[in-house]
Amino acid sequence: MSILQLPDKLVNQIAAGEVIERPSSIVKELVENSLDAGATDVRVDLEQGGVRLIRVRDNGHGIDRDDLPLAVQRHATSKIRSLEDLESVASMGFRGEALPSIASVSLMRLRSMSQNEEQGWELEPDGSHREVELKPVPHPVGTTIEVRDLFFNVPARRKFLRAERTELQHIELMLKKLALAHFNASFSLTHNGKRVFAWQAVRDMAHKERRVREVLGSAFFDQAYYIETDNADLSLWGWVARPTFSRSQADMQYFYVNRRAVRDKVIAHAVKQAYSDVLYHQRHPAFVLFLDVPPKSVDVNVHPAKSEVRFRDSRQVHGFVRRSLQEAIAGMRPDGSPAGDGSAEAEGLESGAAFSAPAGMSAGAAGTPAGAGLSMSPGSVGGQSFSSSGGYQARPDQGALKLSIAENNAGLQRLYSQDAPAAAPMAATAEDEEIPPLGFALAQLHGVFILSQSRDGLIVVDAHAAHERITYERLKQAYHEDGQIRSQPVLIPLSMSVSQREADLAEAHAGLFERLGFSLQRLGEEKLAIREVPVLLSDSDLPTLVQDVLAELAEHGSSTQIEQAINEVLSGMACHGSVRANRRLTVPEMNALLRQMEATERSGQCNHGRPTWTALSMKELDKLFMRGQ
Repeated sequence: MSILQLPDKLVNQIAAGEVIERPSSIVKELVENSLDAGATDVRVDLEQGGVRLIRVRDNGHGIDRDDLPLAVQRHATSKIRSLEDLESVASMGFRGEALPSIASVSLMRLRSMSQNEEQGWELEPDGSHREVELKPVPHPVGTTIEVRDLFFNVPARRKFLRAERTELQHIELMLKKLALAHFNASFSLTHNGKRVFAWQAVRDMAHKERRVREVLGSAFFDQAYYIETDNADLSLWGWVARPTFSRSQADMQYFYVNRRAVRDKVIAHAVKQAYSDVLYHQRHPAFVLFLDVPPKSVDVNVHPAKSEVRFRDSRQVHGFVRRSLQEAIAGMRPDGSPAGDGSAEAEGLESGAAFSAPAGMSAGAAGTPAGAGLSMSPGSVGGQSFSSSGGYQARPDQGALKLSIAENNAGLQRLYSQDAPAAAPMAATAEDEEIPPLGFALAQLHGVFILSQSRDGLIVVDAHAAHERITYERLKQAYHEDGQIRSQPVLIPLSMSVSQREADLAEAHAGLFERLGFSLQRLGEEKLAIREVPVLLSDSDLPTLVQDVLAELAEHGSSTQIEQAINEVLSGMACHGSVRANRRLTVPEMNALLRQMEATERSGQCNHGRPTWTALSMKELDKLFMRGQ
């Protein structure tokens, strides 16, 4: 067959197949154009889930009369001028395909008045190159675009649309993503004449938090921390929910790169690694995070719908996001205090004061520096905040790791054998400020749960889960304290077959493997030998572990597989070495455990991701007994 030039309208319909999946795709393109035009008020009106009508109105700077015909032509845009502009795109849109593509599969009307003119103008394009007639119309400064009868001329595409309610939900989700990224603009949505939501433009932090609460709900808001950290030319800020506020699916994860909502495998992997030690089974974390990077360091021109990006230095971005989130999670305390706010309290523990812990359980046993640069500022969501610019630096005993399970259990007996004064009763407390975040222990329930009276109500603690996390963090720090994982030679070197690329990676990252306790030798183009292994992993499936590490190095440039395998062994040791159910604890022992939880990283979850404590406020307790009703 001979080669033919496709008609313009067919070209636009093919482009529409790439850009316009459903009504929410049109809403995304039009609202992003409004935001690029400097709009501070965006209104979206729908009928029948957007299939019958989509109307987007804004108060942006509008389109000049002479530019209106060009606005509906393919590859015509005001946002880039050269290759240099394309390499540092700062706007949401830039391809110049949205309007002509939409016009080719719907009945579209565009009305606009530029801030430079006194008259509004209207045109009705059809997605072709034919000249369109401009009509004068009354219109305020800004732009209104109406899209009617979507896919009226492409019946096959229309069959793939879902029910009206489903399409509306997709549009709501799209507007939520945009509203969370653009606090300076107000957003409203109506459907079939009924108001769905209206979010006002906000400026200060308190109002930003209100926007987050309105969009994602109080359940997320009350469990979220505000974080802010930067490193060189990278900046990460936003809201991160406690690991205990996890989801069965990844439906509350909003990640933005330069305010553009993206799905990126580098980011997804970094987040997964950051939460690997605190999430329960296959649960998913919840967060709203913004990564700001120099425009030249990210390529946004890799997907027609602009939903994916490519980083020029993905390894740097991956490491920065992972470390930032790990530090944030590690620093979360029952009261949101920083990871080192326990030094004075530790002195009280050692001196046998009212909060004292028996010998062997010092407040800093599991405390590690949270890392400079990360801060959780006052005024964060849910009233929780912290600054981890300086963490508690106490180190464990040098021989902590040498404890066998039996020795660890013996240590626990010593831990709880010291005579310690009973905690002061709550009534005797002079000021609320003297009440620690997890309060004072009152009793033990069925040998499993500790009941504690806090400033605001009742705290219930799973004693085994809490002590398991404390022991686990202590063992982790002791194992890694000298920066070198202890290794031992294998009696007979283990040979393994790999691809040539994997063998090259093993050679290139020999220093990394040595730091992780492995010594690898290349025996041929596609063969490796394992000569030294970490002490704790001597009974593991070592060839498979090395293969997994090489796969991660090939994909992401870094790997935490070995650290995770070591941590799993330490987690098992901590589990077997922690206080068991039905172990009767005295009030001083229970208070000592509560104080340790307040000073330990990640103490809100046990090693398996289960919550270690929960709280019931006086308001919730009153509601249970219908008090005041």
